[in-house]
Amino acid sequence: MPKKPPGRLRRLFNFRDPDDRQAQSAQDGLRQDLVGGRHALAYLRHLARGNTIRKKKFFERVDERHPPVLLLHGFLGTRGSMYILERRLNGDGICVFSFNLGSLNTRDIRQSAFLIHRKIEAILAQTRVRKIDIIGHSMGGLIGLYYIKKLGGHEKVRKLVMMGTPMAGTWSALLGVATVGLLSKSSWQILPNSAFLKELHRDPLPPDVEYYTLAAQRDWVCPIGSTYLPGATRLTVPLGHSSLVVSNEVYRRVIGALRQ
Repeated sequence: MPKKPPGRLRRLFNFRDPDDRQAQSAQDGLRQDLVGGRHALAYLRHLARGNTIRKKKFFERVDERHPPVLLLHGFLGTRGSMYILERRLNGDGICVFSFNLGSLNTRDIRQSAFLIHRKIEAILAQTRVRKIDIIGHSMGGLIGLYYIKKLGGHEKVRKLVMMGTPMAGTWSALLGVATVGLLSKSSWQILPNSAFLKELHRDPLPPDVEYYTLAAQRDWVCPIGSTYLPGATRLTVPLGHSSLVVSNEVYRRVIGALRQ
């Protein structure tokens, strides 16, 4: 068996034994899973806030450089699940909106997209700007993308940030099919190779919008490979699915994309 170089040479040439690298990788993965577990608990706690939350509007802060931001939560989520992200955006002086997408956001994605179409028209009627930004978590990103591609939203949206969004679908949706599948069309729509996803990706991305996909390397709900969208700027973080709307590290990526 080959011997390891002496300690000084190992430091000099930054030598790392393969076993050391594997152990370090395992430790890093465990550490990130523990962080993700804490984020998941925070996510569930705020999800319990439900869809009825107080809203504050800051129209005096709205301008073309910092337009309003619409938050779209994911499948089996609520407006409350985006609370931490909303609070941080408000703290940075950004006007934030979210809407009741139904009980746990289980309705047809097309219906939800039409709902936000009407809401966005109402928002823009109250401000001096012509476009807004959209941040969608998980299935919320698909709602925003459908609005842009199929309902003329490319004329109303400046940037679309999709966080842990299953562009290619996710098999974790089978849990939704097994539990609420008889009542929820969207649980079927986010399965891989669904008719909805084929319809959504049939046409190219409208060129007037900036697209971002933010994926989590420790995401077991929406694996990183399913978040890929040709034409979008890709961002990754070493965290989990819930961390995308809880982590301050992720927020720095999000605010950077909005203000770029």
